[in-house]
Amino acid sequence: MTTSKRISQSAFDGSRLRVILLVDLHEGAQEQFLDAYEHMRNHVVSVPGHLSDQLCQSAENPSQWIITSEWASAPPYLAWVSSEDHIETVRPLQSCVRDLRSMRYRILRETGRALPPTAGTSDALQGSVRVGDGLTRHALTFTVKPGSESKVAEILAHYAPPESRVDDSTRLSRTTLFMHGNRVVRTVEVEGDLMAALRHVSRQPEVRAVEEALNPYLELSRDLTDPESARAFFTRAAMPAVHHVTHGGPEPAELRRHALFYPAREGCGMALARLLSQQDETAADDPAGPVHRSTVFHRDDIVVRLIDVPGDPETDPVRALGVHGPRKAAVLARLLDGPALGVEGPLTSERDATRLLTHADMTLITDRRAAQS
Repeated sequence: MTTSKRISQSAFDGSRLRVILLVDLHEGAQEQFLDAYEHMRNHVVSVPGHLSDQLCQSAENPSQWIITSEWASAPPYLAWVSSEDHIETVRPLQSCVRDLRSMRYRILRETGRALPPTAGTSDALQGSVRVGDGLTRHALTFTVKPGSESKVAEILAHYAPPESRVDDSTRLSRTTLFMHGNRVVRTVEVEGDLMAALRHVSRQPEVRAVEEALNPYLELSRDLTDPESARAFFTRAAMPAVHHVTHGGPEPAELRRHALFYPAREGCGMALARLLSQQDETAADDPAGPVHRSTVFHRDDIVVRLIDVPGDPETDPVRALGVHGPRKAAVLARLLDGPALGVEGPLTSERDATRLLTHADMTLITDRRAAQS
């Protein structure tokens, strides 16, 4: 029997989500931390999709704590964690914490559930064990002042890449930067611990120099020497990967990486990300499809779809865009903020798809891969 090499991961599988925060406190900050936790707990209980939370203190080291929370599914958690409401809710925690690490798990099996099931979630377990490729994917996005695009592109294109090795178990595999108008999108692929890799990158002098050079051109000001300002900036910039799929079978010899920008109508970002994810999942079953690998990133009303294709995506613009059939194209047209891309009207022909693809395709600034060990 041949084992399929298809890889699929999705935030839209409907399974419950367990979020674990590993917290290391400053000495003497326990009471302040408990007050901050109560503030956060009382607020998060009303957030849609939140089911429960639990606070635990280490039996061996009193400065180490764990906060666990359970969510009905990943999308409501991702919507909350990227919101301004979340930034303000967790702000009191920041002065108490020496180190914080967040991990997310989908629930596959459980025994003796202590709480009665919430309506609609009694069977919301991950259906099967997923097979991954050892990579964690993440993206950051921010805007620069209009008129500064060429200068920003020059800064981003000519920086020296950081050392890829983080530690014995973590490695920065690939970093790709794109621009669409005055919006910058940086995607990263990490082998191992994503947060360790991001901290490693942020400490590299060549990266710090680039970030400092960008500061005068950013629409949202920041001070990376101030931990709270830096944390707020990168929280607002985070674009989690909500779906990833890779075709089974051998990888084509030459793959070109593209990023497609899908601005959504107000309040439609999650629905648009879900549509593209479902379409990519279906398309992965077609061995003749033009997209070998696809990752959908989402934040608020911004969706970015990273695709690896063996040729020119314009040879099959409909499937390169992630829409299959007139009904799905009509849904995409309803969810998409066409005027923000400079395109309007329905997607009823291949010509319409080619025009949208041209306007959505982001400009590749740099694509850095780690050297093979």
